[in-house]
Amino acid sequence: MTVRRMLVVGAHSADFVWRAAGAIAKHTLAGGEARVVTLSYGERGESGELWKEPGQTVENVKRIRHREAAAAAEAVGASYECFDLGDYPLNAGPADVDRLAELMREFAPHVVLTHPANDPFNPDHPVAYRVAAQARLLTSGAVVEAGFRTAPPSEFLVFEPHQPDLCGFVPSVFVDITEVFDAKVKAMSAMSAQSYLQQYYTERAEHRANHARKVTGDKAIRQAEAFQRIVPNVVGTL
Repeated sequence: MTVRRMLVVGAHSADFVWRAAGAIAKHTLAGGEARVVTLSYGERGESGELWKEPGQTVENVKRIRHREAAAAAEAVGASYECFDLGDYPLNAGPADVDRLAELMREFAPHVVLTHPANDPFNPDHPVAYRVAAQARLLTSGAVVEAGFRTAPPSEFLVFEPHQPDLCGFVPSVFVDITEVFDAKVKAMSAMSAQSYLQQYYTERAEHRANHARKVTGDKAIRQAEAFQRIVPNVVGTL
């Protein structure tokens, strides 16, 4: 039996928690393997609560954010690592794309999740999309014989941004996360540096569940997460 592998690429250490923790938990509950990679800790622009502490330092914020993100990933059954490229701005270059591509070749994910390509309110999220998209293409090459190591093409989806209507995000997939929502709550609770987002994303999961119920007629769906496919999925029949 093939173990399904999921790779989640975030700009900052907490991005995966708000947008995809439920989908990750469903994936690992079903026996899949999940890895979370963040390009930065969000230490400068997304750790406001930590900067209220007198004498706070960047290195201490990074240490706390790593601990929080690792705990959140563990809550949903995933591993966690950070490239530590800095934030606001997130400056990722060709070497960083190559680093992620090599990780993808080694891990060979069946599905990759990341940010949408556009976000008028966050300078780092589109950078994460560009890095993930380029690395994914380099990983699979042109799907022919190549002069470098490749991995099979993965499914490629983006998770819901904070302001979906302003980012060109149109959901094409809803994941029912009802049975694992407690795990998502545990993951969200680990991110104390951004605790103010917990209520927002709890309510967002309920909103998307309402949409999922309308699509399926399944009244048992109480929480859901939304995603948009970037490349089509292929099926044998409809």
